[in-house]
Amino acid sequence: MRAAPATPQRWHVFRAAEIIRGGGVVAYPTEAVFGLGCDPLNAEAARRLLALKRRPASKGLILIAAEFAQLRPYLGELSDAMRRRIGKTWPGHVTWLLPAHPELPRWIRGAHSTVAVRVTAHPVAAALCRAADSALISTSANVAGRAPARTTLEVRRQFRDSLDYILPGATGPFTAPSEIRDGATGKVIRPGG
Repeated sequence: MRAAPATPQRWHVFRAAEIIRGGGVVAYPTEAVFGLGCDPLNAEAARRLLALKRRPASKGLILIAAEFAQLRPYLGELSDAMRRRIGKTWPGHVTWLLPAHPELPRWIRGAHSTVAVRVTAHPVAAALCRAADSALISTSANVAGRAPARTTLEVRRQFRDSLDYILPGATGPFTAPSEIRDGATGKVIRPGG
């Protein structure tokens, strides 16, 4: 198991948050791999992120947050059972498919009635959400078909100069992207590592 990730100097986090608020796309460390993120409500930034990854918009995107309150505006009604299920795993390395708010932009939910969300346990990713004062789109930093980047060097190799910023820091102790579970049933949709 790898050591706990170090938190970069605060100015790096604030710089990345400033770029996100300005419509940029940044890479940052998460629990297992580097993520690509942007402001979820900025359509141009989201389209750019999808183009960089070569990911179809119909798949939808994950949102991460430092706390549940940052995710609440993106969600529809949650049952008590859903709240209990997610409460046992957050903050953590589990992403939940939960009912999407009826007005949630299509670029976030894709072709689904649910939205994939996670309260991150990674200190750098959480600090970035706090500094941006928002949930963030968070998808693995890789071009479709390639392995997700686990270091800043791997991010640079895949994306060259096409990102607006790479937030330095170490990824967490996991070896694969987050587990994804269905909020209605608790069923594992994608195993994590």
